[in-house]
Amino acid sequence: MTATSADPVEWVSCRQCRSLVYDKRLSRSLRVCPDCGYHGRVDARRRVEQLLDPGTVRVLDLPVHSADPLEFTDSKPYPRRLAGARAKTGLDEAVVCASGSIEGHPLIVAVMDFDFMGGSLGGAVGELITLAGEIALERRVPLLIVTASGGARMQEGAVALMQMAKTSAMLGRLDEAGILTITLVTDPTFGGVAASFATLSDVIIAEPGARLGFAGRRVIEQTIKQTLPPDFQTAEFLLANGLIDMIRARQELRPTLARLLAIGSPGRVTRLDEPAAEVPVPAEPAATERAGADRPDPWQVVQRARDLNRPTTADYVGLLLDDFEELRGDRLGADCPAIIGGLGRLAGLPVVVLGHQKGHTAVELGARNFGMPTPAGYRKSARLMRLAAKLGLPIISLIDTPGAYPGREAEQHGQAIAIAENIRLMAGLPVPVVSVVTGEGGSGGALALGVGNHVLICANAVYSVISPEGCAAILWNDPAAAPRAAEALRMTSAELLELGIVDRVVPEPAGGTQADHVTAGQHLRTALLESLRALLPLDQTQLIAQRRARFRAFGSGS
Repeated sequence: MTATSADPVEWVSCRQCRSLVYDKRLSRSLRVCPDCGYHGRVDARRRVEQLLDPGTVRVLDLPVHSADPLEFTDSKPYPRRLAGARAKTGLDEAVVCASGSIEGHPLIVAVMDFDFMGGSLGGAVGELITLAGEIALERRVPLLIVTASGGARMQEGAVALMQMAKTSAMLGRLDEAGILTITLVTDPTFGGVAASFATLSDVIIAEPGARLGFAGRRVIEQTIKQTLPPDFQTAEFLLANGLIDMIRARQELRPTLARLLAIGSPGRVTRLDEPAAEVPVPAEPAATERAGADRPDPWQVVQRARDLNRPTTADYVGLLLDDFEELRGDRLGADCPAIIGGLGRLAGLPVVVLGHQKGHTAVELGARNFGMPTPAGYRKSARLMRLAAKLGLPIISLIDTPGAYPGREAEQHGQAIAIAENIRLMAGLPVPVVSVVTGEGGSGGALALGVGNHVLICANAVYSVISPEGCAAILWNDPAAAPRAAEALRMTSAELLELGIVDRVVPEPAGGTQADHVTAGQHLRTALLESLRALLPLDQTQLIAQRRARFRAFGSGS
């Protein structure tokens, strides 16, 4: 926003739509243009006030000195530039550090101010960011970093460059200690800040239109003579390419941060709110769960498992969880829509939930790649599982896929490696893992989310090394032999229970989960709570040993 008159300012012009906005109205809208939604720049002090609960803000008085290690002079000596920035902003340096709370959840914040020499990262800024992280570590509270920077400070040369390593190492220490870290990306965030602490947090949120990147647009276009798309490096571009978790308008930041802090803060709930006696008891198990009972035709079960009206992972998230926040992207350049996941709470217990996502319509199926993940999907799920391990949160994985995507690009990007990495990762996770086959469990694409302490299956779901059609085509050279293959593969819930592949069959309502989503959700919730009650008392060593022993036994003859 640009002022149109001298002091006192009454009207300002929006930088994007150029409309005139009354300054007091703009302040009430948190410096967001009421006409076009453009998020204007906010100074560090005002940002702290916007985010933290009133009465809780304590600016941290940290002993930091801005040095002139190079005795640098361009059009004026560096000390004079610093003095001018201090006079302009009223700040000692380009970051304000404070303690406080958001909706009662304590945290440390480090907020950058672009008006102070472009928010550049020098020795003092790096020291302040690092000290803020060390205080978060000492107090065992989350760290929130709000970024706004043009990059490393040229006037400090290699000393500024070293701040990238210093701040990154600090975030590594917070990772080791299990402390939640969040970055709020504001416009702009470039260079050494983008390539260090800004992009290393557990969760990266961006304001609409905020730009983030290593090299700026003008530098790229002049260097490689390439025309870039209009949305290049914007929050929307970053989200589509799997580099950030979410975009939130300024008015939504506090409630979003509060939900994340409630789930990820140390001292969070580590037990279930509901006593066992109050958990709804499921109905009599379906016939498919009882060994020796009359069983349906396996091929018919396959058709039920594929029914497009069965609840998807997104449906179950809505049925089971409170305060769910979806996290997106593999942080390597893609976000696969065939896997979704994030942070939520089940009966008061913070959890990470992830799963395959199909859809109920042709449009949804196409958008979700028919629930067949690319390598980016498995790398996204691996990122979420590592976050669960860091924060000590149980993992619930929901499996419903015909298999991993078999396309050329998937192979180019290491589909087999991504699946293998997930399987190895899950085997050694130090937190409870409950996996549930809710529909189709197809081959390694399913197992990549299926290495759990407890593996459950819905009564009309299936799980196998290959689809019946694929088996029939390979072994009988006749796709029409799929019903015969379905019977031979022993892929129904009752057969898998007998084989020990699954630990429990989750009952389905009459007509299957597709007939009654609410009752299906209640049955699954009951089963999940029962598993978690059994697993939560186990320590990390026991959880890993139990999971590895479970899978070690298959094929051993024991």
